[in-house]
Amino acid sequence: MLTKIIKRDGREVAFNIEKIANAIFKAAQATGGHDYDTAFSLASQVVDYIENELGNHTPSVEEIQDAVEKILVETGHARTAKEFILYRSERTRVREMNTRLMKTYEDLTFQSAKDNDIKRENANIDGDTAMGTMLKYGSEGAKQFYKMFILDPKHSQAHENGDIHIHDLDFLTLTTTCCQIDLEKLFAGGFSTGHGFLREPNSIHSYSALACIAIQSNQNDQHGGQSIPNFDYAMAGGVRKSYLHAYKANMAKAIELLTGREDAKDFTEQMIQALKEETGLIPSLAQNATRSTPICSSISTRKPLPASRESRRNTPFRKPIGLPIRPWKHWFTT
Repeated sequence: MLTKIIKRDGREVAFNIEKIANAIFKAAQATGGHDYDTAFSLASQVVDYIENELGNHTPSVEEIQDAVEKILVETGHARTAKEFILYRSERTRVREMNTRLMKTYEDLTFQSAKDNDIKRENANIDGDTAMGTMLKYGSEGAKQFYKMFILDPKHSQAHENGDIHIHDLDFLTLTTTCCQIDLEKLFAGGFSTGHGFLREPNSIHSYSALACIAIQSNQNDQHGGQSIPNFDYAMAGGVRKSYLHAYKANMAKAIELLTGREDAKDFTEQMIQALKEETGLIPSLAQNATRSTPICSSISTRKPLPASRESRRNTPFRKPIGLPIRPWKHWFTT
């Protein structure tokens, strides 16, 4: 009487006829069958065949499956036999891939990058570090999952044979890969990193810092290379704003120094705002504006200087650092 079978790993386990019946019934269902009693009857015939052919020998899983195929064909269930053979083949493929995956994990664990191609396949990752190895564990596991359960088997086989190559297979269903970031569009009005909102930057320092944050944030959400095709143009806005800040600060210092105004900072803001409203011009590094008559003439109206400063009126004027000595029309542009 059949009481034990030998598993593929060599272990002896108790025999269960229902497992044979269930396998036959699933194959029959694939062809439209719904009779479990017939499946159980066929399983009993498989047991009788094994006992008669093998005697007291404990059969292996493979021997039992061979017997199932034989009984199905001989009893006229050819379509069910075909489905069983396909199922058996698929299970064999899955087992082989799982075995290869475990071998891959073993090599990743016990081999250094110099001896393991997988650890060296990404030039941006040190495969010998803890996180580098952990990343490869996940990557190789994902590849096996996609080849077994997501890809069309013929495409998976073509990839395995080298007929085609599916780039970044480990990220197949997760995200698109590689993109260019338009910083000018991103910075306009500010942007969200997913857990917070960053306002539009107002200096070259903020522009460059947020460019790094944008790349880092996007890299966390998307696989592949992140690039900025117009970095210098995107940073120009930050340079423009930083220049305006510096211009206002130096202008305020000059006005305070030359006129003694205590409200030089506010006055400078008002002057530049009036200039912008009247002409649309703002202080800029560019020198492409023209105007026939000066504006904001009130800048020349000065308050009496303190005695300590009055003596400076009789000394040659020197150019303050950061304040260009040019006709005013060269200081402003659209």
